[in-house]
Amino acid sequence: MCRKVEFSAKQREEISIALKRAKSKEEYQRALCLCMRVEQGLGAKQIAKMLGMSFGGVRNIHSKYLRRGERILVNAPIGGRLHANLSLAEERKFLAPFEKAAEDSGILVVSEIHKAYEKHFGSKVPASTVYRLLARQGWRKVAPRPSHPKADALAQEAFKKTSQARSANSKAWTKSR
Repeated sequence: MCRKVEFSAKQREEISIALKRAKSKEEYQRALCLCMRVEQGLGAKQIAKMLGMSFGGVRNIHSKYLRRGERILVNAPIGGRLHANLSLAEERKFLAPFEKAAEDSGILVVSEIHKAYEKHFGSKVPASTVYRLLARQGWRKVAPRPSHPKADALAQEAFKKTSQARSANSKAWTKSR
């Protein structure tokens, strides 16, 4: 048997206000679950049976309210960087020494950053983590262009038409029959 916790007048008022302001079924059910305990003194098994919830679910709501307070009564938005190792500001601070080294050449050496990142956390980290960190901070992977940016396609075609024909013995340039 668990110990009974008495709710203060302020908590009772918070719960009754939350019951009136509930915008979703989940919010209403959490507030009602607490209201039934506070106002009627019902136990978790009785509340669970009346609301069609599990006994553990009711106990979780009660304990979360006692630990965290009123904020569990309102649905929090889901999403964001829930498993982030560093905040965006911390990432900028972490990359600052590497950016200074890259100012001369304009190139970051990812292997060095990866080693420093692993050293910072004291455990192995996939290379993709470092690449995503760099992408978030505005760095991009630079690859050579497939053609020169000032190339003139029309001039190249004209050159192909007017240049001397290749030898007939060359296998790379023979026509298929």
